[in-house]
Amino acid sequence: MQRGWHTVPVSSDLRIGLLGAAAIAPSALIKPARHTPRVNVTAVAARDRTRAEAFARKHGVPVVHAGYDALLADPQVDAVYVPLPNGLHAEWTLKALEAGKHVLCEKPFTANRAEAERVADAADAAFARDGLVVMEAFHYRYHPLAERMREIVTSGELGKLRRVEAELCFPLPRFSDIRYDYALAGGATMDAGCYAVHVARLLGAGDPAVTSARMTTLRRDPRIDRAMTAELAFPKGVTGRVRASMWSRRLLSIRARAIGTDGELNVTNFAMPQLYHQVTIRAPRGSGGQVVRRERVPRNPSSYARQLEAFAAAVLDGGPVITSARDAVATMGVLDGIYRAGGLPLRGEKKDQAATP
Repeated sequence: MQRGWHTVPVSSDLRIGLLGAAAIAPSALIKPARHTPRVNVTAVAARDRTRAEAFARKHGVPVVHAGYDALLADPQVDAVYVPLPNGLHAEWTLKALEAGKHVLCEKPFTANRAEAERVADAADAAFARDGLVVMEAFHYRYHPLAERMREIVTSGELGKLRRVEAELCFPLPRFSDIRYDYALAGGATMDAGCYAVHVARLLGAGDPAVTSARMTTLRRDPRIDRAMTAELAFPKGVTGRVRASMWSRRLLSIRARAIGTDGELNVTNFAMPQLYHQVTIRAPRGSGGQVVRRERVPRNPSSYARQLEAFAAAVLDGGPVITSARDAVATMGVLDGIYRAGGLPLRGEKKDQAATP
């Protein structure tokens, strides 16, 4: 593969190693890889080798490594998928880059903005030096629904944009889950709110300031939010609101909304459009009044398959990366702002301060 002055040795197929036998991995990587030309999942490693071996047998992964470092040292692995807990994303993305691997890292990209900036700096240097690709795994963004949402807002059909709203709420009443672990950068804002923030940034066409936030926290650990609502201020007077929860009265809601001077866009299930989605547009009628229409885009290939295709194209063909490390810095900055406005400590804050010279 040729990138500028640098040539990166990559086989004709992209060989991906899996850092961690995570529950998301079959949906996000294993299954789409079976239907994605030029992509092979060739190795897996986990902290528990027995678990990695069981995962490999179940999903047909040919090589099991004793640990993450051993997988990164494997010359038969070109890229790694990082579905580890949030608090480990920065560490292992940096180690993967040091090992000369391309990286597809699950969202949220890091524990906080300072970590994201360090990883983005390393990613920029690795790209300039070796052509290495780093992509944040916001899979929804690679589905045509996301682009259609953006097109409707930017087309002027709704008039001048006034407000954007996004929410992702799902029930996770098992409070022993790692997504409720502060040490692993858990919390509803991190795991669900990152989607809402990313969609709000997509529709709001800019990076917002957080004007207020309120949170419902766990009794056993008040640092962890199980629900969040935040108000945003975008450039040019556009306002916004994001909501997220892993356990609240709003059990399940995945929606986005854009309100303009002349109309409104409502989208149901922007995050997993391959399962079901609906786009509703209320726009001006030529003779006066308004007309309501509904749209859908092709559901398949899935958002995960399209993301994997985009990752392979970026590595093998020099294709674009729309969820880049630099884009992740902006998202993490908003997440930090929400935690500050809600009176909670940043995820990974003490670790990050210790790492600062």
